[in-house]
Amino acid sequence: MDAFALTPLQSLFAAVACLLVGAGVTRRVGFLARYNIPEPVTGGLLFAAVASAAALLGSSGQAPVALDTTLKPTLLLMFFAGVGMGADLRLLRQGGKALGRFVLVLFPFIVLQNGVGLAMATLLDLHPLYGVIVGSITLVGGHGTGAAYAERFAEVNNLQSVMELSMTSATVGLILGGIVAGPVAQFLIRRHRLGLDQAEAQAAGPQAEARAVSALGVAGALAGILGAVILGQWLAQQMQDLPMTVPGFLWCMLVGVAVRNLAPLVGLHFDDRATELISGLCLALFLVMTMMALNLVEVARTAGPLLAILAAHTIIIALYAVFVCFRVMGRDYEAAVTSAAFIGFNLGSTATAIANMQAIAAKHGPAPRAFLIVPLAGAFLVDLMNAVILTGFLSLDLLGQ
Repeated sequence: MDAFALTPLQSLFAAVACLLVGAGVTRRVGFLARYNIPEPVTGGLLFAAVASAAALLGSSGQAPVALDTTLKPTLLLMFFAGVGMGADLRLLRQGGKALGRFVLVLFPFIVLQNGVGLAMATLLDLHPLYGVIVGSITLVGGHGTGAAYAERFAEVNNLQSVMELSMTSATVGLILGGIVAGPVAQFLIRRHRLGLDQAEAQAAGPQAEARAVSALGVAGALAGILGAVILGQWLAQQMQDLPMTVPGFLWCMLVGVAVRNLAPLVGLHFDDRATELISGLCLALFLVMTMMALNLVEVARTAGPLLAILAAHTIIIALYAVFVCFRVMGRDYEAAVTSAAFIGFNLGSTATAIANMQAIAAKHGPAPRAFLIVPLAGAFLVDLMNAVILTGFLSLDLLGQ
């Protein structure tokens, strides 16, 4: 019996339904909430598990429902355009020297992370591209970047099960990022007998009551995002003959940055909350549709090499956090908290990094400097650095691009 093919609208409805189910399950299961597993990942995996089980039990060997993923590429580009539009370059100055040091710590590690991935892929006799997939593509970039590159590798390089590998790597990375950071920070605090500098721990003043996001604010943000996607796609077509391959989503992100920072010069202002809302929803829908389409049987087949590469990454990042990040950031309590965020960044996501800091601050006291520079770096800088580094790596003859 052939699978029931959903229309684009029906597929979108199914994705929204799975997203809502994932949100409910994540909030009720302590493990999922503790390690910041994204709600679309939970909901999409539940759907994929049911579909994979039905395929194994059915006589035809295929899932009973076939999704229409026509909207997926546009949703992904809208997310990255929104990331760019959330980058107010004026705010970067607030981080000062501490932000600069954190960037100097991040950049060489992302290069090192891909080097480790390539070495492990060679050792395990895998295609070199798997080394960067289970590298900064999924560990720094997360599910969105992983899915974007996976689709490209599947089309251009004909890699098998690359989407399943990417999504699994990003998900396991989130868990590891939450598990490893706490013990590393605790080790640093105890080893160096670190205490909270009360002079840096002044409580923030009372917050003004936030006004609601308006329909006009959402419309303006949507116009900016769609404009960035349209112009970004045009630029990608014009620049496709460059010596180095620049992904289309990066053009959309860069245009988003330009829109966000040049628009005020002509009197246009965007509601950052509306931009974040639209961008977040686009990513959630893209991810849940991606996870729903996963073949979990193929995921199980790639589990062995994947876990070996992730184990190497975990050891390297713990050592780098202790001997490089902590020392460069000042060898104080704030540096220990920032090191925990560093691990969250490079194994999980910005959300994981902030969750790590919140857990440490709740136990040992506030770290205002860390809470300033980490969101600033995570809002834009880490994605831009990752894209630049990946563009360089993918231009290597070794990777066959």
